[in-house]
Amino acid sequence: MNGAMSSVGLGEFLISKDPQDVLIAFGLGSCLGVGMYDPVARIGGLIHVVLPEHKAGNDPNHAKFVDTGIPMLLKKLTDEGAVPSRIILKMAGGANMLVSPGLSGTFDIGTRNITMAHQVIEKLNLKLNREEVGGQVGRTVRLYIADGRMTVRMMGSQERDLGAV
Repeated sequence: MNGAMSSVGLGEFLISKDPQDVLIAFGLGSCLGVGMYDPVARIGGLIHVVLPEHKAGNDPNHAKFVDTGIPMLLKKLTDEGAVPSRIILKMAGGANMLVSPGLSGTFDIGTRNITMAHQVIEKLNLKLNREEVGGQVGRTVRLYIADGRMTVRMMGSQERDLGAV
């Protein structure tokens, strides 16, 4: 990437050290956008996870799942010089997009993604700096590599800043 806005699609992640780069995950419904940033190494990454857990024989794309994708992003960042204890982590998304009377909670993928993300983050001894999750509206997130700032825009509203490092 050369100082560009780069889209992170479903089940994808990107990392960057270029301060000109902005990583974007568009239209997060029940999906989560998880951003990690090391302010000393000045490297960041964004992953767009879709489902809570990877099951044996399931899709080989580990970036698609919360329980395998978050550790994978952390490993890629540490391979490039990030230090886990310095990582600033922010996440957004996890909306419940299927709201209907009598619909089972098993369909609430957003809530299940959020719960799994909290478990994985705790297990990895990472600190969740900020989050904007849940609700019933989709979001778009941007991670600015220059300073680790992450912004969130809910459909039909203004972009909000989850803060810089």
